[in-house]
Amino acid sequence: MSKVTESTIIGGSPKADHLCVLVHGLWGSPDHMQNIAKSLRSQYRPDELYMLLAKRNSGSFTYDGIELGGERVCAEIEEEMRSIESQGGKITKLSIIGYSLGGLVSRYAVGLLYAKGILDTVECMNFTTFASPHLGVRSPLKGWHNRVWNVVGARTLSMSGRQLFTIDKFRDTGRPLLSVLADPTSIFMLGLREFKRHTLYTNIVNDRSAVHYTTGITKTDPYHGSLEDLKVNYLKGSEGVILDPANPITPRPKLRSRATLSSVTSAVVRWIKRIPFMLLIAIFVPIGTVAFLCNSMVQTIRSSGQIKRHETGQVSFNIDEYRVPLLIKELRGEVENVYEALNSSQNQDFLAAEDEDDDYDMGPEERSMMSRERRLSAPTQPTLALTAHQFEMIRSLDSLKWRKYPVWIHNHRHSHAAIIVRWEKEAFGEGWVVLKHFAEGEFLI
Repeated sequence: MSKVTESTIIGGSPKADHLCVLVHGLWGSPDHMQNIAKSLRSQYRPDELYMLLAKRNSGSFTYDGIELGGERVCAEIEEEMRSIESQGGKITKLSIIGYSLGGLVSRYAVGLLYAKGILDTVECMNFTTFASPHLGVRSPLKGWHNRVWNVVGARTLSMSGRQLFTIDKFRDTGRPLLSVLADPTSIFMLGLREFKRHTLYTNIVNDRSAVHYTTGITKTDPYHGSLEDLKVNYLKGSEGVILDPANPITPRPKLRSRATLSSVTSAVVRWIKRIPFMLLIAIFVPIGTVAFLCNSMVQTIRSSGQIKRHETGQVSFNIDEYRVPLLIKELRGEVENVYEALNSSQNQDFLAAEDEDDDYDMGPEERSMMSRERRLSAPTQPTLALTAHQFEMIRSLDSLKWRKYPVWIHNHRHSHAAIIVRWEKEAFGEGWVVLKHFAEGEFLI
């Protein structure tokens, strides 16, 4: 096919009957999705696949929350479909790709499209997420540790932060929005079930924004700790980047051996390599944290104004069309860096038989669920200390039979960006392996 250029990536021909919508993440912009779009365009002509890069949630607008973001994306999809029809085309197939927070925004938009009857007019093909925190970003910690990051961190990202840390109560449900998104009887799950294929790509290491348990929708993390104790099984043809989802790892037999000069030297070298990073944390994080918190205050105030204008109808579309029943029956780069440094400094914790339920603020039903999760825990893969809502989310979301691909980015510590080659950067090269796998083997046309 013809060479892919910037002008031929986005949009398409009115002859195309398949619309693919790409939704960026927190602090993001449509540019972040360019290389996913480029990979798809290298496989499919403009008269086969029409691509829309959602843009109304760009930058600080991502602070406004998943609900408002989903309404904006839904409106963009409707407008694009009408525009294509006005040119003599007709969309009969729909695919949606979400990155990071964009995966959650996309799930909300899907629910609205379902409720409005739009999914009845198209064949739902692919729903795909890259490094999306489906279970939120709350660190699996017990007891007072929650107050450090899970409570404070939740209040630095306006409405989106409250929803990502699951401390919100969505509308009159009395539950976090993410819990409602995963409710089997909600418009969101009913809409997701319409798609033929559900795929997710999850980083197993170095994702400082959204760790494996949440992006992979799992209550365990077999990659937590030293990967040297594991034999990693890669997917054939993935060039040592994508793990075999059927058999990702095999524990290595533990051999008793005395420390040797080479092993000690290796440990010292690894420690020395971490010195620049440790100095970065020690010097710049305190400064960056102040800037981060100041910026968070400004963005929260700004976001509150945006939400208020949205609620009072001062937007480019009729908000009443998107407030349907839910249940049936600029400092962005630096701000992101500081958030990731703070978030990645939290350590995961696990459930154990001897854990005291008093460490959790739970009712009888939640205590019963926590006990059940302990009983089901495998000795080699202990269950993470998630909330009762998160365990319910996992059970419901897993009913969709996701095709889950673990990804190991070796060459850069910012795997959250590298997994989609967010910028043209040589060190992000492994991300092209992921995008090639998706475009050539996963995407249903």
